[in-house]
Amino acid sequence: MSQVPHKPPAPQAIPASPAKGLMPRIRRQIASSVTRLTSSRGLSIDYSVPLGDPGLFGPDAVCWKVHADFTSMMVGGVSALLLQALHPLALAGVWDHSTFRTDILGRLRRTATFIAGTTYAGRADALALIERVKTIHRQVKGTAPDGRAYAADDPALLTWVHVAEVSSFLAAYLRYVEPGLSRADQDRYFNETALIAELLGAADVPKSCAEIDRYLSAQYAGLEAGPRTHEVVRVLMSAPAPSAASWPAAKLLLGAGVDLLPAWGQRMLGLQRLARLRRVLVQPGVKSLAPLMRWALRNGVSKRARARVAGAGRSD
Repeated sequence: MSQVPHKPPAPQAIPASPAKGLMPRIRRQIASSVTRLTSSRGLSIDYSVPLGDPGLFGPDAVCWKVHADFTSMMVGGVSALLLQALHPLALAGVWDHSTFRTDILGRLRRTATFIAGTTYAGRADALALIERVKTIHRQVKGTAPDGRAYAADDPALLTWVHVAEVSSFLAAYLRYVEPGLSRADQDRYFNETALIAELLGAADVPKSCAEIDRYLSAQYAGLEAGPRTHEVVRVLMSAPAPSAASWPAAKLLLGAGVDLLPAWGQRMLGLQRLARLRRVLVQPGVKSLAPLMRWALRNGVSKRARARVAGAGRSD
């Protein structure tokens, strides 16, 4: 009787490393939280088309680099909203026509969508977004508590809102991403982004670091912090996180936004208490958080826009 040759046992499947499946899940969860925070409901922009379209600026622009970092943009966005609330006419428009008291995240989403769209979308989409905002602005009019009339499409008011935003975005980028960005590139950033303000209808828009500094100094005398301002601060600083898991990061970014304010802004808003302790806590915290956010958002809109300009289509 011939012997049946020994058959080796079938190799056992090697179980996948738990960490191997965990990391993509973590990335998706973080990206999902960011999407909920930054995507405006009812408005969808496809950054992957049309192929070859550089948009309003193109990938060599400084604003493409500055606006690509989610963490510093969120810090700058918080700081910008706090600065804007110090202007009595800007605040009156927000107070009378905005749902910030019940939907502060919606306000953040709309701002984030506008910045991303005008920076990275194709030219037609970016211009359509600007026209959409201009249409909304034309409806925002009223009278401030001091009796002065305001209008969201007032060229001077548009300049204030713009300067509060771009000066804060660049300050956050310099603090958390590239402290050594040259003065020439900083000037280029302000010169580039002035285009958006001008397309919205702003007038006498400062276009360099020196002009921004002079503008803010000139505006200081007209700024004030009353009960409405402090209510905006309260609502913003108690804003809910997109998810329970993102609560610590959200609170860190809010604190970093306060820390980014100039000293005079913190004093006017009554946020100067514990400023030194806040700085010690939030700056290292944000610097630790930023690499995680960049890892999770590796397929963000700036990457899709670069692929579009290169003619490569979708990159995610």
